[in-house]
Amino acid sequence: MTASKTDLLNRDLAHLVHPLHNRKLHAAAGHVWVKAEGAILTDADGKEYIDGLSGLWNVVAGHGRRELAEAAAKQMETLAYCSGYAGSSNIPAIDLAERLARITYPSITRFFFTSGGGESSDSSFKTARYYWRLRGKPEKTKVISRQWGYHGVTLAAMSATGISSYWPMFEPRVPGFVQIPSPYPYRYVAPAGVSQGVAAANELEQAILKEGPDTVGMFLAEPVQGAGGVIVPQDDYFPRIREICDKYDVLLVSDEVITGFGRTGKMFGLMHWGVQPDMILFAKAITSGYFPLGGIGITEKIAGVLDTGEIPWMHAFTYSAHPVGCAVALKTLEIIERENFPAQAVEKGARLLRGLQQALSAHAQVGEVRGKGLMCGIEFVQDKGTKAEFPPADQTGSKVHAAAQKRGLFSRLRAESVFCLAPPVITPNATLDRIVEIMAESVREVLG
Repeated sequence: MTASKTDLLNRDLAHLVHPLHNRKLHAAAGHVWVKAEGAILTDADGKEYIDGLSGLWNVVAGHGRRELAEAAAKQMETLAYCSGYAGSSNIPAIDLAERLARITYPSITRFFFTSGGGESSDSSFKTARYYWRLRGKPEKTKVISRQWGYHGVTLAAMSATGISSYWPMFEPRVPGFVQIPSPYPYRYVAPAGVSQGVAAANELEQAILKEGPDTVGMFLAEPVQGAGGVIVPQDDYFPRIREICDKYDVLLVSDEVITGFGRTGKMFGLMHWGVQPDMILFAKAITSGYFPLGGIGITEKIAGVLDTGEIPWMHAFTYSAHPVGCAVALKTLEIIERENFPAQAVEKGARLLRGLQQALSAHAQVGEVRGKGLMCGIEFVQDKGTKAEFPPADQTGSKVHAAAQKRGLFSRLRAESVFCLAPPVITPNATLDRIVEIMAESVREVLG
């Protein structure tokens, strides 16, 4: 006899602690996903939902891709696990590093593999510290990131994350992490005579000078801020950021955990602005969520300095360069290139964004509908003229999300004010159009 959804939730509540744990919410409106196909999730009660956020921005190839399961099974039968520590390697890891070197930025040539984005963030901090230490500049340890940036929830990654709701339960944060304002075109106020993008980028220069250039090791930024509300920077923002990093000898680190592998309409996010980073973080789409894998990519300049170290680089993960994860990643990259995910993201993202803007932009409580590639954000405001937000206690975003779920769409919010959408790249046009219909109906239900 198949267990009911109620029984499953009761067992869950008795024994599981969840990420972003909220027992009350889980008990009242929890789902127990039992299967998925394409862009559709099925709950234990049999109800189907559009996967409006590709799991957690990661299932770009959609659910139920048999060739990814077969790639994992084949590798498990051949070599399920081996250490990736110095002195050990495996063929899928070697093949994956070579393939990444061909498709990433020309500046990025060497790779270290992790199990996900948070580990990748921590790996970037430690790599930067070691690099500067070998360069004879051990004081360059500080990391500058941005408000509304999301970089993970390990203690160090959380300290780089610029979403303040992640901090209070775990203070004090790790010292040496500094946030500057996001470029946030909808809200950033630039001084007269300076473009918004350049003014926002100049916040980095001011922070470097305040902290002391000899103490700042890296600037960490998502090309498009994802979990922070799908914030798309101005076209002149990142070129100016690159100039500032070069001027003060600061590493520019691009967090491509969400934007990597085609989601924005380019294979990697900074490619939109012709900017080359010194280091990248990646995870999520590299395996389409079918296996936990992430990593960092570094320039030959950084790698060359690391190669000169006379003692081992004491940074390691048990599952670094996991052969099964690397095999799944190789097959995922094959799908991404074969089915031209960047081009699909451009075309389908334009359709989704256009539909959402036509349906919602005129609404008195929708401040902005924005996006880049197949990433969209709908920002709710109490007053369109002043851009004042609804009080968090009103739970406006949660009410819209509940209305959307009632109609068969599941996604996530940023702090009650931004509804985020990033469906799988393989999502059919008819399903994208249904997302627009659901959002329009849900906003009308909640906000009139």
